[in-house]
Amino acid sequence: MIKFENVTKKYEDFTVLENFNLEIPTGCAYGLLGTNGAGKSTLLRILSGVYKPDSGKVTIDGEDIYDNAKTKQKILLISDETSQFNGMTLLQMKKFYKTFYAKFSDEKFNQLNNIVNLPVNKKLGGFSKGMKRQAAVICGIAAGTDYLFLDEAFDGLDPSMRSEVKKMIIDAMCDNDMTVVTSSHNLHEIEEYCDTVGLLHHGSMLFNKDLGELKGNIHKVQCKFEKLPEKEDFPELDILLIEEKNGFTNIIAKGGADETLEKIKEKSPNVCDLIPLSLKEIFIYEMEALNYDRTKLM
Repeated sequence: MIKFENVTKKYEDFTVLENFNLEIPTGCAYGLLGTNGAGKSTLLRILSGVYKPDSGKVTIDGEDIYDNAKTKQKILLISDETSQFNGMTLLQMKKFYKTFYAKFSDEKFNQLNNIVNLPVNKKLGGFSKGMKRQAAVICGIAAGTDYLFLDEAFDGLDPSMRSEVKKMIIDAMCDNDMTVVTSSHNLHEIEEYCDTVGLLHHGSMLFNKDLGELKGNIHKVQCKFEKLPEKEDFPELDILLIEEKNGFTNIIAKGGADETLEKIKEKSPNVCDLIPLSLKEIFIYEMEALNYDRTKLM
């Protein structure tokens, strides 16, 4: 269990996190969303014990993280920075990780590298950005930690590489009950393998929900009415938006799908169909309902 309790972190006069609270349960695949500068990297570095909060408390499994070698054995951060191992070969990088992580598995390392086939005796400075990411993920999973933190881990990967890296992470979660926290500005990446998502903005969490619950609680119904209805026409429903588009009326509502359809059909539309929503669409409607401009959040 990861727990932030009233955490504040500042850089001189700039406040990155302010009275920040968050809980992430064990075994969760957590997606951390936000624009550049929202505080995602700072949050992950606090979680990794690299930074110390100015106030408040951050714990993993009930233990403090900063200056705690025992707890740090449980966690590993794959940074968005890819140049720190440029002078090492992949084998030297593996040796470096093994000095810090007692559970590092050579077998797992070899198994993962057989998938992507990175050269083991070539210095990482000669690798592409995507290859460096793969090297970091291979070593990170082989380290056998309980918690893996990924800071924009898929940046620089082509679609094939992204697919392979995601499969590695998902397999590791299934095999080891590992908790993964991934920061990203890409909703599609988060949707593919995370089960919970949070949106960080100006040092606060605006949005923190289970994806299954989120997707099951907001619906788009495409209808055709003689006259454009208004929210007041559906007092029993939690209507987020009614819009006319391409000759159809789109009604976005929160609640159960069956109940939503039933109440709309009572108004006798000529057409009434439930239309699947992507996570991006759900996110847009949720943020607009909270009076936020999504273009400033993502």
